Amino acid sequence: MTTFANGPLEGEIAHWRAYLRSRRAVHSCDVEELEGHLRDQLTALTEAGLTGDEAFLVAVKRMGSLDELSREFAREHSERLWKQLVIGQDTAGKSGKATRAETFVVLSLAAAAALAIKAPVLFGIRFGGPDDSFYARNASLFVLPLLTVYFLWKRRPGVVRGLWLALPFAMGAVLANIFPFHKGSETEVLTALHLPICLWLVVGFAYVRSRWFTDQGRMDFVRFSGELAIYYVLIALGGGVLTGLTMMMFRSIGMNPQWFVGNWLIPCGAAAAVIIGSWLVEAKQSVIENMAPVLTRLFTPMFTVLLLAFLATMAWTGSPINVQREVLIGFDLLLALVVALVLYSASARDRQSPPDFFDGLQLLLVVSALAVDAVTLTAIAARISEFGFTPNRVAALGENLILLVNLTWSAWLYARFLYHRGSFAALERWQITYLPVYAVWAALVVVTFPPIFSYR
Repeated sequence: MTTFANGPLEGEIAHWRAYLRSRRAVHSCDVEELEGHLRDQLTALTEAGLTGDEAFLVAVKRMGSLDELSREFAREHSERLWKQLVIGQDTAGKSGKATRAETFVVLSLAAAAALAIKAPVLFGIRFGGPDDSFYARNASLFVLPLLTVYFLWKRRPGVVRGLWLALPFAMGAVLANIFPFHKGSETEVLTALHLPICLWLVVGFAYVRSRWFTDQGRMDFVRFSGELAIYYVLIALGGGVLTGLTMMMFRSIGMNPQWFVGNWLIPCGAAAAVIIGSWLVEAKQSVIENMAPVLTRLFTPMFTVLLLAFLATMAWTGSPINVQREVLIGFDLLLALVVALVLYSASARDRQSPPDFFDGLQLLLVVSALAVDAVTLTAIAARISEFGFTPNRVAALGENLILLVNLTWSAWLYARFLYHRGSFAALERWQITYLPVYAVWAALVVVTFPPIFSYR
């Protein structure tokens, strides 16, 4: 069992353990099992950058979903812990300094991301014109290296580790810019779509440090990715309101701010929002985690109805899928969203809880997505046999085969769990073990497709 050098943290654990043992309904073996879960949570949270008191507060809140007695402990003692966090002079002083330092670092990196996306203008490459393809290929390179720097600074893994993580970004920059893509070519679009997937895995290594090869480490990164998506959408909605008000106010005095909005506000804001959103996820872990179960339970039935309605309509009308580039991208995004929803739902679920109605709904969603994937694969294979291979068709074929494997085994594991023949932990382990497959395929598309298909 993990022990902590932080004396006060061990004292809090001892106090929590004594509280549980004082309750007659809790046996000693149950206390030991719960304490093991608590220590696992504390290890993950402290490695993520939280102080001992903060980690203990969040861990106990999370443990409340496992046991009613833990929930009672959280309610009775959270105020005392909160006072320690806020009022304690030593802790508050150190925390305040750390917060100010992190705020300065984050704002500096956000400003750097905003300036990086405008730096090509110095070389005559302008946003919003014939050079848009350059920005599409390099969009992730303007932001993700700086996000990696933030996590390296926050986790402090060492200089050697930081230099190693710089190599994939350097390679991505070279491949995105030395290939002689034809203007508007399929391989150029595929590179722009797949390069961010490869580099996001690098961000994951910086985020979890040495815990990438543990199930909990990768699940933490999955949870972070989902929470970042939530924050980014919220920031984007606020940015949309800001953009609309900017246009309205300046037009009211006879000026057209389109040049500022299109060339500065939107691109710079979109780049900086990735850094700011990541910072908010780090700062508000105990708040945003409560949104995950709500969001998954809201969108799972919506996506299930959408997929079932599509399959029913296609069967009723007999209309095949139109295998065009935009359609293929749309279907792949839809299926990827379904897989992401299943994965994010797994990150928010208590693996110890028995199966319920929502798990059955999740299985229906996976089976529906599996059927749509099979139909899409059939249409792609027919198109290839009739008209031959193109970069888009081969990429779509590979991606749908990867999704088919994931969805098939996920459906099997979900069915076993629902019939009490398997555990939810097996499904969770399968999902996070499969994550690198997407990045490996994306890397193959970026590296091999342009020369294989003569950059067309």
